[in-house]
Parts: sequence; structure tokens; C-alpha cells
Amino acid sequence: MTSNFPPEFDPAYYRSRFPELALANDHEAEAHFRNHGVAAGLEGSPLVHRAQFLDEINRRAEGNALEIGPSWSPILCGPNVAYLDVFSAEELRARAIKNGVDPELCPSVIDFVGDIAAVDQKFDYVVSSHSIEHQPDLVHHLKSVHDLLKSGGSYYLIIPDKRFCFDARKAESTIAGVLQAHQERRANHTLQSVIEGAVFSTHNNAALHWQEQPSPVDDEQLAALVELAIKEFDAANGGYIDVHAWYFTPASFRSIASTLFKLGLTGLQPTRVFNTPRNALEFCAVLEKAGTDR
Repeated sequence: MTSNFPPEFDPAYYRSRFPELALANDHEAEAHFRNHGVAAGLEGSPLVHRAQFLDEINRRAEGNALEIGPSWSPILCGPNVAYLDVFSAEELRARAIKNGVDPELCPSVIDFVGDIAAVDQKFDYVVSSHSIEHQPDLVHHLKSVHDLLKSGGSYYLIIPDKRFCFDARKAESTIAGVLQAHQERRANHTLQSVIEGAVFSTHNNAALHWQEQPSPVDDEQLAALVELAIKEFDAANGGYIDVHAWYFTPASFRSIASTLFKLGLTGLQPTRVFNTPRNALEFCAVLEKAGTDR
């Protein structure tokens, strides 16, 4: 698929950021980026940053949009935007207050509450920020987004990079785990995910993670934390507990999304996966639906 979204690597922008490459041609600049820049967190495009990525979405936005998981920090607004969240507007405001956040930041209305199956209309584009990693069944989620998009529509995502956020101590997700979850038709998070969230989460200081300084696991408290996680899981009695199910890097997300597309498990193809810029904890991606339904 050919995408009209700006490319992941802009040689002119890259050279402007690094004077030592001023005389490099496009091929040499890209080779430097692939061989050195990606791992170092150098900016291959201005769209590696949340603000610029969202500006680009808004610049080209036409038609109606769905934002998934706006919580108390929606990234889209306006009369053509609908919201889907696992919590109602009232529940989001209560959660905001509990977390010391101004409840007025929450959307006044959540148009669709619960699973994505509650959405009953088509959209020109779908957006989510720090949401896809919460989906118990990733394949189901991507299939559902595909079905909600009009032909040629796009799914724009901002995703935490597990290496540079509180997921740094957790194992990177693989296609095997994603397919296992889909085979089980998971609707809620597993005990494993709940325990990982309670026990192995670390600090969320991206700059420190870029210096490879995650906080260590406290072995003295390990058993107690596991016990509390088990109690929380049992108390939920099959209800939803809000934790991460998946831990991505740009490379692993591209690989998983591309493999699911090639297997015919989703009609959404990853056309852009931007690198994570240094001292940031998230990356941006674009999945696109072909002109005809797959």
C-alpha cells in the first residue's frame, strides 16, 4: 500500500538537525539514521513528537473521527468527534478526582461505553493514545477498528515504548502471545497482566530509562505485592482491571501488526511507525485500511 502520510524519515530535516551531516546525500543520511540514529533516539522526522504528529492529523483531517480511550486527556475535540471508553463520563470524572486530576479535563459525554462492539457507526479515521496496549485481545481490537473505518481510512496511534516507561522491566510482547490471547477470545486481562502491573512496574521517567536506570524489583516486597495482585484479580470476579496487556517497541509493534496483516487477521496495514525520540517514552504509528474492504 502506498501512503500519502509523510514518511518516517525526512533527509532534509535530519540533516538540519545534525550539522555534521550537512554535506551527506539522502542515501548517506538515511544510512546514518538506520545504523545509528534510531538506537540513539535521533529524530528522523518532526512527526516523532506527539504535538507534531497530532498537528499533521488535524491538518489532513476530513470527515468524522472516533477517539478510543480518551480518559481525562482527549486528544481530539469538536462536533465531528465521538469517544469510546471502558468507563462512562461520570466514572472518568471520579477516576480523575481519585488521581488528583481536574475532572473538567474529561469529555462531558462518552458516546460509546464498554467494548468496541458498542460502536455502531463508520468513521473516516480513528485515533488512540496510550490505549492499544490495554486491549486484552489485540487481534479483535484491530479487526473491530478496521470494520469501523470507511474505505481508505486510517488508524492513528500514540503508543508507549516499553523500554522507556514504567513497563521497562517487563518482557517485550510477541506475536505468539498476541495469537494466544486471540485464540482464547480474551475480554479481560489475565492474572499474569495484573501481577506484572502490580509487581514489575517501575518509574515513568523517560530520561532515566534512556540512561538505562530502571528501579530494581524489591525482592523483600515481592511476595506481598503478588499477594495483593491476586486478591485484586479475585475481587474483580471477571470484571475489568485497567492494566497493560502488551509491551511494544516501534520494531516489535511494526512486526506484530505486519504479521497480523499478512496472516489475514486484520485488514489494517502498518504504513508508518516512527522511532521513539530520545528522552521520550512514546512513539507514533499509522495503520491504513485499503481502498476496498479486505
